[in-house]
Formats: sequence, structure tokens, C-alpha cells
Amino acid sequence: MTLFTDDGRPGPTPERERVAPSRRVIVGWVSIGVAVVLALVLALAPAPFVIEQPGPVYNTLGTDQKVGSEPTTGAQQLITIPGQTTYPTAGSLDLLTVSVVGNPDQRPSWFDIITAWFDPSRAVQPIDAVFPPGTTTEQSNAANAALMVDSQQDAIAAALNELGYTFPQHVEVKQLIPNSPAAKVLKTGDQITSVNGTAVSSVGELRSAVSANGAGKAAEVGIVRDGAASTVSITPEETQGQVVLGIGAGMDYTFPFEVNIQLNNVGGPSAGQMFALGIIDKLTPGHLNGGKKVAGTGTIDNTGTIGAIGGIRQKMFAARDTGGASYFLAPASNCDEVTGHIPSGLHVFAVKTLADSLAVLKAVSSGSSTAGLPTCPAS
Repeated sequence: MTLFTDDGRPGPTPERERVAPSRRVIVGWVSIGVAVVLALVLALAPAPFVIEQPGPVYNTLGTDQKVGSEPTTGAQQLITIPGQTTYPTAGSLDLLTVSVVGNPDQRPSWFDIITAWFDPSRAVQPIDAVFPPGTTTEQSNAANAALMVDSQQDAIAAALNELGYTFPQHVEVKQLIPNSPAAKVLKTGDQITSVNGTAVSSVGELRSAVSANGAGKAAEVGIVRDGAASTVSITPEETQGQVVLGIGAGMDYTFPFEVNIQLNNVGGPSAGQMFALGIIDKLTPGHLNGGKKVAGTGTIDNTGTIGAIGGIRQKMFAARDTGGASYFLAPASNCDEVTGHIPSGLHVFAVKTLADSLAVLKAVSSGSSTAGLPTCPAS
């Protein structure tokens, strides 16, 4: 209330007694301020993690341009088979990628990490799980680029084998590990044809045969060197829980015709299955997918065996949200990561071989029931 003097001017307002804040209150507010500042600093500080999130999608039946991006000039067909009769395709057979946010040189902040925890389409991984200690970003990119090249060759071989073509294909010694059991016995370029009398026609079969032999026991390994066949004795050893000969093995192919795959700035082996399906669709009449949108992932070897990959949760979201797919081909060995995490509206099938995937596509194409096809167990 304002008081007035007798001449009409406002008079002085009665003052309330002012009480100085206590020492405890001051300390409390200072503590809160310090805590807020520390929280902000920590939130913006680099974290020892990276974030995996859905990456670009590419239609193996289309161009090397990202699905959903604005059309650009200069786009090239992702798969071309010059000199061979190819057939029109429709719909999509999408390959999927994962984008990694962060690297050893530029790590995401704790705020970014906390935000990612609450997004089902993203995953937080220890940085050492994605970039092994001592590996630079450039080295990691180079290794993934090499894996992509190998996966393309294996995909071509798997597709042509499925279509009944015959051509030379051998397991070959690409690298010898120093001081390993094989270092004094094998040479780079040797073809490995058998282990203990059992023929091996893929790197996977070689690994299985060596594992079955066991460590500390000599294995009789059939080889071809400079055109001459022989058998050598090698005693595998156990390294990091695996039984190994101590070689870097790969496949050597002589294809009956040229198959080109054009895809830059994408690394890793996980597109193998979709490359193989795209090749088959182009080389056979009709639409393998019935003109529908199908996506998938998985490594593949020349025998058509489909293997597990990383980032499958992110790839399922990319398939649905970017590619618009309703059907998804997932490696059966990834079912533990698929179960309970399937985005709504996406039908996921568990496949172990290229033949399994073709069976799914046949049902999708014809519109017949898919109820009897293998899927990952429900949560």
C-alpha cells in the first residue's frame, strides 16, 4: 500500500525487515550451479562410444544412387552384365547399410550417447568394438573396402552357381601368418582342395574342416601348387578360441562372363546376399520379387551359405523407413538380435542359404502364403 503526505505527495513505503540468506542456502545454490556446469561439460565431453544408426539404402536392381535421394545425373546401374541377355526388373531388392557416428579422431558427446539410448533405431557400441585399438580410421575404411570387393566376387559366384554355370573356383592361400603352423609348409597362391580327405570348396568349409580336426593334431591338407597336386601335414593351433592353420584364405574365381557391380563409399561384406539376388533377377525372365519391395542383408559365400552381419536392427528400420519395404531377408544366425526388435509392418524371414531366400521370394512373388517359411522366434 502507498502512503501519501498531507500535501498529496506519496510518502515513504514501510520497509519489511530484510533477512540475509543463510550460509547454508548460499552454499546450496553455489553447489547447484557447479553441478549444472559440470553436467553441461560432461554432456559435451567426448565419450568412448560410437553410435550406429540406419544408413543409406541402395536398390540392387536400380542405380548406384541412394534410395530416397533427389535424382542426379551420372547415376549408373548398380549391377551390369555386359554381353549377356538380361531381363527387365521391377520393385526393389534393397541392400542396407549402417552409418557410424564417431571414430577414434572425433567421438560423439555424452549428450549424443544418452539421446541414442532412447532411440530404438540406434545403438551405442564401445569405440574399441568398431575401431580396434591401434587401428586408424583410414585403416578401418581400407579393410572394409577390401571386404566389399571380396563379397561382390562371392556374390557373383553364388549367383552363377545357383543358375547352373560351371567355372573354376578354388580356395587359395592369400596370406601366411608369420610363425604359424602353415608358414613353413604352404605358399601364397597354393590352392587348398581337401582336409583329411574331405573336399573343401569354400572358405567356410575349410574353417569347419580345420575346426573338426582340432588343435594339436596333424591334419592332412590337400593342395595344388603350380598345377601339381600333393598332400602336406599341418598341425593346427588354437588362437583366440579358434582352431587355425595360420593363413589368410580367400577364393579365386574365373567367371564365364563379366559381371560388374558399381557401388562406391560403402564397405563391409554384408551386402553379399542382395548382390547375388540382384544378379539372379537380371539373368532370369520375370520378376524375382513379383515387383514388390524387398530388402535384406547377410554375407554370402560361393556355395550360397548366408552368414551373420552387424547392425541388423538399424538395417530393419532403414528397410522400412527409407526403402519402404514390407519384406526383409535376415540371416538366421542373427535371430537373437532380430527377435523383439522388428519394426511394425515389416515381415522378417530367417534364411540360411540362397535357396531359402529364393523360396521366400517365390512366395512373395506369387502371392501365396508365407506362413510356413522360417522366421525368427517371437519375443
